[in-house]
Amino acid sequence: MQHGEIRWYKFQAPEKKQPVLILTRDSILDYLGEVTVAPITSTIRDIPSEVFLSAEDGMKKDCVVNLDHIQTVSKMKIGKRLTSLSRHKMKSVCEAIRFALDIV
Repeated sequence: MQHGEIRWYKFQAPEKKQPVLILTRDSILDYLGEVTVAPITSTIRDIPSEVFLSAEDGMKKDCVVNLDHIQTVSKMKIGKRLTSLSRHKMKSVCEAIRFALDIV
């Protein structure tokens, strides 16, 4: 598991498997039982707290990383790797996080 990877995660309620983006930095991942993620959804609202993803990013269909719903979850429920985001796309994720959390 690495920062910037997209992996499957099984959320509890409703029980649904959904892709998530790993946000936790690599240097601490081995020491934690939990990891911070952002869910990926096909509901595209075209707002600054979302980062658009497509087949170019390794996704099967157009979707977005939703940075308004960042959460910390158990590493035990993190599943198979789907893809990793480019450095450029991760810069967009950082900008969206700043917007979502109103960080100047």
